[in-house]
This record gives sequence, structure tokens and C-alpha cells, in this order.
Amino acid sequence: MVAPRITVNGTETPISPASPHTTVLDLLRERGLTGTKEGCAEGECGACSVLVARPGVTKPTDWVAVNACLVPAAALDGQEIITSEGLATASGPGTPPVLHPVQEEMAVRGGSQCGYCTPGFVCSMAAEYYRPDRCAHPTSEADSTDVTDVDAEHGPNGFDLHALSGNLCRCTGYRPIRDAAFAVGAPTDTDPLAQRREQAPPAPVATSYAQDDSVFLRKSTLDETLRLLRERPDAVVVAGSTDWGVEVNIRSRRADCVVAVDRLPELRELRVADDSVEIGAALTLTEIEGRLDGHVPLLAELFPQFASRLIRNGATLGGNLGTGSPIGDSPPVLLALEASVVLADADGEREVPLADYFTGYRQSVRRPGELIRAVRVPLPLSPVTAFHKIAKRRFDDISSVAVAFALDIEGGIVRKARIGLGGVAATPIRALSTEAALEGRSWAAETVETAALLLQAEGTPMNDHRASAAYRSAMLGQSLLKLYAQTTEAVSS
Repeated sequence: MVAPRITVNGTETPISPASPHTTVLDLLRERGLTGTKEGCAEGECGACSVLVARPGVTKPTDWVAVNACLVPAAALDGQEIITSEGLATASGPGTPPVLHPVQEEMAVRGGSQCGYCTPGFVCSMAAEYYRPDRCAHPTSEADSTDVTDVDAEHGPNGFDLHALSGNLCRCTGYRPIRDAAFAVGAPTDTDPLAQRREQAPPAPVATSYAQDDSVFLRKSTLDETLRLLRERPDAVVVAGSTDWGVEVNIRSRRADCVVAVDRLPELRELRVADDSVEIGAALTLTEIEGRLDGHVPLLAELFPQFASRLIRNGATLGGNLGTGSPIGDSPPVLLALEASVVLADADGEREVPLADYFTGYRQSVRRPGELIRAVRVPLPLSPVTAFHKIAKRRFDDISSVAVAFALDIEGGIVRKARIGLGGVAATPIRALSTEAALEGRSWAAETVETAALLLQAEGTPMNDHRASAAYRSAMLGQSLLKLYAQTTEAVSS
């Protein structure tokens, strides 16, 4: 087996002698690429952003921005990345490199202040710059001074400002950064990174990297992986490492054996059949969002509120469910959708309704050696859906309370109600009493107000630094009243 290595800015770089727990960020800085910075070490600030070549939707390759502080270097074995240093192009011996258009706009428009966050912003901005379906607004020039008929979060050049949602500027220089983002044009035909999109990304490779009494493993197939997990039930399974990376960085956790499943083909399928949508557990949330393209409206409402674009570029549904966190944003939505998880081990598969999956705080029915292969959402979908995330920030925040609704309302009567809750118990839960109070009754103010009182009493919310128990309970009731107001407005309009 070939020694693990990463192609960085066009040059192959061996991972050795780094530890299997060494992050991409630390590896880059150790090799002199210090543009990549550590700000928070938990995927909150984006100072560590780099570009990774990933399978594309409309082109063979997409340049995707990820948090280098969370990803183990060994997880990118055989893959290709670009750092802020790699965006500029050489202009000849003895002359400074030519700035990338994104770097140029950040410089001339004052987007770089203290400069610490700038390389991360530049990489995230470059990922959006190279997004294949980005196109200029039909009535505007790509200039930040002309924003006619363009909303505040999308530039006249088609730039989606949410591409920077995971990047923080501590100098509060967001306006010039926004100006720079809204001023960049389209890549030229001779742009090497634009041309690179026309070729396939590096194929996944099997990895076995041992160092310092730890080993990082990636098998080629699901069967091989399941046999490995039978032999090593103590192994930590990672996909995007958006959770495990925080444990390594902040809590100094180490594992004797880490097994990567993010590139397994069997975990990266998305199938839409007559009776269900099956989503591979190792597809990133960004990939799911692009492939579903709104086919499941409740998931479409969840994705923009799930952490940041940088995190969604690595996070997976399998990982979010596998951690068993009671404040994960996807479980309430999947509970409302009556989803099930497909669990696989060396002996075969079984399907478990998500409502029966969680057994306690960060505990589930998943057995040692068992892996989440897919999430299955039954069809048809309920037509009335909503996801309400109550948090201190509008985006890129951990929810205090998360509520997902899926209702069938026919002739003014609630025929079926499914409500998923997060942040109000030791596990994500269904609001069973509230569902029962709604079903078979008219979708009217009196019914909703009565059910809202029941919803306030669902779960066992606690006091912590994010919210009090009383606030969480109040928000549960308010969320149902909000849904009623929204649906009434929709009907009346």
C-alpha cells in the first residue's frame, strides 16, 4: 500500500511523520503554508478554510471549502487541496505572484483589515467563485455598487453570501468583504482551477497509516469496512470529522483506531423510488441538498440553518445521527418525516424507525460493529411542513430548541401530524401528545391553542447557558402558533 500523501497546490506532500490525529491545518503549517490559520479549532471561525477537489454535480469536479482544523490529514490521503497560497499564480523568476481575482478584490476594497481571517475568507470565497452554476444577475453588472433588484444575500454577480457563513471577521469588516464578494467576475477560460473542474477528482484510495500507537484506516468497500469493525468494535468511525475533530482539538481525545467511511461508494448513493427516498449516510449535507434539489421540502428548509456552509461541506446525516446528540438539527426533521435508519454489520442489514433508534443520552440501538448505511424517508410526503430553529444567532449556531412539523390537512381537518423535537430531552423525541391532540380535529385557532399548551409540556427541558427550561417550553408552544399563522397566511393569500 502506497504511503499516504496529499496533493497540495499541485505538489504531492507525504503525511508522514505526522500522527494519524494530526489535522490538515497542522500539517500545512508544519510544512510552511502558514496562510491557513487556527482561530477556534472547532469549525466556528473559518480561518482554516482550504479548497478540496470533490465530485461535482454539474461538472466532474467541484472546489469545496472545508475546515482544515477538523479534518485528519490522513483522511485526505490521495486527494487534492488548494490553500490560500496556491490561489495566486507565478509570474516569473524574481517577480511576485499575480493575485487571484478574489484576493485582488479583497485587497482593493479593504476586505483585509488585521488580516488574520483573510486567507480563510479568500478560500471560502474562491469556492463560491468557482461554483459552476453561479451566474450574474440578468439586470446587473458584477459590481458591488449596483445591487438593483438583488437581495441582500446574493450579489449581482450571483455570489451567494451564505458561502461565507462559516467565516468570522473579528474586526467587523463585513461590508468591504461583502463588496469584494459581490465584485468578483467569472473565471476566465485560461484559469487553471476553472479548467481543473472539467477533470474527475482523485479517486478514493485505501489507506492504512500507523504512527504513535494509533492507526487510521480506510477500506475500499463496505464489506471490508464491516469486517474491520467486527474485529475492531472499539474503532472511532468518521466521515466529515466535524464532531470528532472538535473532540480531538478541544478535549484532546485520541483513539487507537480511526476508520474513515466518507468515500465508501455504498454509503454515497441517493435513490428516489416510488415509496421512499434513500440517502447514503456518507453524503455530505451540501451534496444531499444539491442532489435532492428541493424534492424533500422539509430537508430543504433544514439545510441552510444547519451550522455553516463549511461544516455542511463535510457533515453527514450518518454522523449527525451516529453521535446521538439531543441537540442535533437533523433528528427532529427526520422524526417528523417518519424516517428510518438502515444499519449494517458483517451479518447483514436491518431497518429501524428513527423513533425507536435513540435509547438515551448519546445512546442508540446501534450495536458494536454496526454502521449506519443510509437514511430512508417514506413517500408520499406530508404537504404542510416547517422547521423552526430557535437559536441566539440566525445562522451558524447550536439550537436551543428545534421543532419540525409534517402535517396532512385535508378539508380543514388534520389527518396526520408528526412533530419532531430537539433540545428538550436527553434524546430527540416525537411530540406524541401534541400529535394526538391535533389528529382528527379541525386546523383552527382553538385546536392549535389547545395543542400548543400540550406542546409546551413535551419533553424535559433543562436550564443551561443557551436557554432556560421555561424559555424552551415557551418556544415549543410558540412554534405551533407560528406554524398556524404561516399556514393561514398561505391559504388566505
